[in-house]
Order: sequence, then structure tokens, then C-alpha cells
Amino acid sequence: MIGEFASAVELAAACGGDDLLMWGAQDLRGRARAWWLGEAVAVACPGLYLRDRLVVSGPVADAERLVKHGLAECGPSFGVYGDAGLVAGLSELCGGRVTAFSWMSAAAAPRPAGPGPGVPAWLEERAGGEVAALLAAHHPASYAVPGGVGVRRWAGVRLDGELAAVAADAWSTSGVGFLAGVATAAAWRGRGLAERVCRFVTRELVAGHGRAALMVDDDNVAAIGVYVRLGFGRRAVAVVRPV
Repeated sequence: MIGEFASAVELAAACGGDDLLMWGAQDLRGRARAWWLGEAVAVACPGLYLRDRLVVSGPVADAERLVKHGLAECGPSFGVYGDAGLVAGLSELCGGRVTAFSWMSAAAAPRPAGPGPGVPAWLEERAGGEVAALLAAHHPASYAVPGGVGVRRWAGVRLDGELAAVAADAWSTSGVGFLAGVATAAAWRGRGLAERVCRFVTRELVAGHGRAALMVDDDNVAAIGVYVRLGFGRRAVAVVRPV
């Protein structure tokens, strides 16, 4: 019989604190929900990181039943996320195309940034216009934008008075701080500014949440290299969107 979790504490105990699942559950706030069946767990959260997400783990047979249940409860707009092998096993059920990417997380804070250009810091709220302009010009595909739902705060580095690089604390939960919206102005690229601001934000997220995490496309080799240097471990995950 499929059971539904009443609290994030129950969910954490059942999934061993799996950071992808705990992030997907968003502390079971709002319309987020979570279920179990046997050794499988699934969490659903609408509008998370601009997508309706159903994150699942466990043996394929039980996970398949949970996916069917979650989609029936929440609707067909939810993409099914999880470890790459599991999602491949569920792709026939969902009938959609599987897209692979990486989930990266870190439980230890990296060392502070050493001497270099600019000093990373949290930006004042009034800097939202500058952040928005930088993203529009240099990272228009960013899911995190100033004032967006779930976007808490922005950090940045200034050079010669100009905002040169940014990163956001967004869609974080009590146990998983989430890093998003990383961008550097084209004129300032090649100076390690993205790594400096990500190092600062990662330290802050680990201190505040116990763990930092992010999503990255597998072909973004440069970004993955930065995150590995900051101590992030890489986990092969995938999504299939029901059709």
C-alpha cells in the first residue's frame, strides 16, 4: 500500500537524508507532497526551479507504482527525476525523452577565496536591477532572476565599481542550500570571478543549511570543473517528461 509522509522529518528518516529528494520535497511546504512504497520514495513539488518536479528513488518496480500514483495525484505536467539508471528504467512508463544532467552537492565548506580580483559579498536588495541587467545580457537562460519565486538573495563581485559576476541562493530548504544563477559579464571572464563568488555562496549555504547543491548540464565542462574544485561531488541524474 502506498503511504504519504506527514512531515519532512519522516521523509528524511525514510530516504536517509538523500539531498536530491529532500531538496525536491522543499520541506513539504505549500503543495509539495511525498509518498513511499516498499523501499521506494517519491516527492512532488510544483513550480520548483521553474518546473513541476517529481523526484523518485528506489527499486524500479516500486518506483514505477509511485510515479503512476504521483502523476495521477498531481497531474501530467510533472517531469520525473532521479538517478540516471532508474529514470532509464522508467522511461517506457512515461513515454518521453530522457535528458541526462548532473546533480552536485557538497557537505563541507570550501576554503575562503584567496587574494584575487574583487571581494565576493551578498548584494543589497536595491542591486536587483544590476543583477537583472547582467543576466539579461550575459545569461538570459538563467532560471534564477531577482524577485523570482524561491530566489532568496544574490551575491556578487564588483570590479571598477561594475557588477562583474553573480550567483544566487535560491530554492533552498532547511537541509539543502541551492546555488543557481551563476553568471559573469563577458568583459570580465577568464579571471576566476565565477569561482570566487560560487566559493563564497557555497560556504554560506553549507554554514546555513549543512549542505550545498546545484544542477549542471553535463556538457558544461568548465562549470563542472569549478564545482569540483569547490568540493562538490557529481551524481548522474536524468529527467523524463511524460507525453
